[in-house]
Amino acid sequence: MKSGIEIVARGLKKRFEGGLVCALDGVDLNIGPGERVAITGPTGCGKSTLLSIVALLEKPDAGELFLGGRASEKINPPESWRAQHLGMIFQLHHLLPHLTAEENVMLPLFGRKLRISAIRTRTREILEMVGIGHRGSFVVSKLSGGERQLTAVARALVTRPALVLADEPTGSVDSETGERVLDLIMGDAMPPRPTVVLVTHDERVAAQADRTIPMFDGRMRG
Repeated sequence: MKSGIEIVARGLKKRFEGGLVCALDGVDLNIGPGERVAITGPTGCGKSTLLSIVALLEKPDAGELFLGGRASEKINPPESWRAQHLGMIFQLHHLLPHLTAEENVMLPLFGRKLRISAIRTRTREILEMVGIGHRGSFVVSKLSGGERQLTAVARALVTRPALVLADEPTGSVDSETGERVLDLIMGDAMPPRPTVVLVTHDERVAAQADRTIPMFDGRMRG
């Protein structure tokens, strides 16, 4: 079973729009294996950009990133690394609306050496765990906003990832659904304990983490 992944960043810099917009301005970051960290700060301070770089979806313009002791530029292809180690929860969930909740959650398991019966069993178990097992056969477009977010959480956790990255995972759901989402991400329901990096504006959400790191103007303030 995979253990949580250590994240080390040194001097990460990232600019957009031909260098006019500074998203990251020399970010240093150290997160231990299995640690739960919340990154807070105002809109536009670089939180989501940092998450994208850690997820190997963006490359920094400068600086170094190490994931589990491996330099990010040596992780190739990044798609394979993400499939093996990463569970990502997007603010707008990014589900496929023409598929059922169960089919969406199954997708990360394809390509692994698992029988279809094992894939279906694990998928149904995680849907029950998030509280929407009874909605697994429903097409995503027929689900409520909260049910879609819970489906996205199930999809991120179904592979039992070593690293969970969550971008405002409770930002578009009611308080009850938000509590359930947090319990799943921050709790120990999915051993082994993954490393969690959660971006949020909500101080109550950040309080659930082991540590909170504020960001401002592309820099860490803690």
